[in-house]
Amino acid sequence: MSLIEMRPPRIALWLTLIAAIVHWTFDIWNALRFAWLWGGIIMGVAGFSLIMWSWGLFKKRNVAVCPRAKTTSMITNGPYGFTRNPMYLGMELVLAGIALGVGTLPFYLSAVAFFLIVNNVFCPYEENKLVNSFGTEYVRYLNRVRRWI
Repeated sequence: MSLIEMRPPRIALWLTLIAAIVHWTFDIWNALRFAWLWGGIIMGVAGFSLIMWSWGLFKKRNVAVCPRAKTTSMITNGPYGFTRNPMYLGMELVLAGIALGVGTLPFYLSAVAFFLIVNNVFCPYEENKLVNSFGTEYVRYLNRVRRWI
């Protein structure tokens, strides 16, 4: 199974579970801990809110959320006005919030791994798909709105 066949939320979940197993298996993190619980909670809630706002726009326009599904229309309003990938950004904020709340290396590494996977695998895949589907309309959007923030 390729990464593209896995959905990003599942990847985020797996990375978090792996981080949790490593965190609780090896009791070496107390000296290396950098945690800020309230900062993590705020970041996680902000990320989840961004995901839900973006998902709501997809549902309203009847657009499939799955990266491999055919895209029927472009959404450029709401959070898509300042980031091309608000759902991915939201997931990254949730993972970074968990990392900040727990404060140990495995969780920080899971957030970094998720970013690298999404940025280097999913974003290019989807951008190519959207250029093929919408041509110059998407290229103009691509040039106007940043991939992340």
